[in-house]
Amino acid sequence: MSRLIVISNRVSRPSKTGNQGGLAVALSQALRESRGIWVGWSGETTDNFTGHIGFAEDEGVKTATIDLEEQDVDEYYNGYANKTLWPLFHFRIDLAEYARDFEGGYNRVNQRFADTASPLIEPEDVIWVHDYHMIPLGQMLRDRGLKNRMGFFLHIPWPPTRLLVSLPHHTKLVSTLFAYDVIGFHTEEWLESFRHYVEKEMNGTVDGDYVTVGDRTIQAVACPIGINAQDFKDAAISATADEMGELVRASLQNRTMIVGVDRLDYSKGLEERFNGYGRFLKDHPEQHRKVVLTQIAPPSRGEVESYQQIRATLDAIAGRMNGEYSDVDWTPIRYVNQGYPRDKLAGIYRAAKIGLVTPLRDGMNLVAKEYVAAQDPADPGVLILSRFAGAAMQLKDALLINPYSPEEMSDAINRALAMPLDERKRRWRAMMDSVEQQDISWWRQCFTGRLMAVNRENAPPEEAEPAG
Repeated sequence: MSRLIVISNRVSRPSKTGNQGGLAVALSQALRESRGIWVGWSGETTDNFTGHIGFAEDEGVKTATIDLEEQDVDEYYNGYANKTLWPLFHFRIDLAEYARDFEGGYNRVNQRFADTASPLIEPEDVIWVHDYHMIPLGQMLRDRGLKNRMGFFLHIPWPPTRLLVSLPHHTKLVSTLFAYDVIGFHTEEWLESFRHYVEKEMNGTVDGDYVTVGDRTIQAVACPIGINAQDFKDAAISATADEMGELVRASLQNRTMIVGVDRLDYSKGLEERFNGYGRFLKDHPEQHRKVVLTQIAPPSRGEVESYQQIRATLDAIAGRMNGEYSDVDWTPIRYVNQGYPRDKLAGIYRAAKIGLVTPLRDGMNLVAKEYVAAQDPADPGVLILSRFAGAAMQLKDALLINPYSPEEMSDAINRALAMPLDERKRRWRAMMDSVEQQDISWWRQCFTGRLMAVNRENAPPEEAEPAG
């Protein structure tokens, strides 16, 4: 059996507390089954990069990590990955920063990952590279003589061609994707944007799942990621979730809770969400003292200025709205800057009658699926979902809205509050069917099945076996 080699920016080691995310759980399971290795950055820094690999094994999952220099972190991670690619790929060209040092650091660190991983890879291994941090890694591994089956999955949106061409050396970057055998996206929209770029900017051709540029043909597929639905259902009825839910419900004093759970990021539409909720309070004074918005937003990427700005903006909006609408025994917004373990989070979701998931742009958004999975089938809540999240392609029975419109958000909140039980059940059941059928295991098998079936005759010409 071929081993699976997973390469990503960060490595998530199995946790005995069970608080790994769904992606980490799925990859860990695959790694155990194949005796594979997870390669990535340790999250630590070193004065001088030595190439030293830190090996570990936790609960049957082998990991290999490297430390990076401070300059690497500044240029590769904080720089090109999160100041250049992240905003651009989320359609925020106004926030993208282009600097030669960023691009140079990005390529240098990918070279370091290639140097680290290459000696660990055996000829029959299957390599799966993840996300925007590692786009050129496949080509760098090919440059080192690797002929293995190799796949890449992008966990964020692929931007329209008219935006992507603003990236310096965009064609050079995209061309490195053709070193892979299979590349995956969450939705048909992101896949179609990729195909359009290849046709218009690279004179490529598309034939079904096959995309050709020059003499290289790869598979490009849409394969939406899911959650561990059964695990999350179980978490939602655990003792910890029950205790958390009771604590939340007691604090609400019979009020209805609306919940949002997001990393503190401008792509999540938190400012627009607060403003939409503010419009609801303005439009519906009869609902004052009856509803509470609980927004959980753990901070991220605090070194990046745009993230500092969004936190300051949200602090100001929440403070202003609470000052305007609060009473001595009612605060309309609970704004929490910390995260919670999965089982406690499941209890919070279950206590909320409305899930407000309104990103401005999102590759998928698993919070939407977690909210659905955590609901009580006898009395499910209502999901309000941005039509610009990848999850909207699957969860069509949510109340789909334009997150830029405060009026639409206000109307959707009012509709959700008034929705009768039979409609809530019908909508929830349809969404839950999707969540259960296309779960995290389905996603993993969808992608790796394609990758395992790759015909090696499709290897790049310079790596093909000699004739005769």
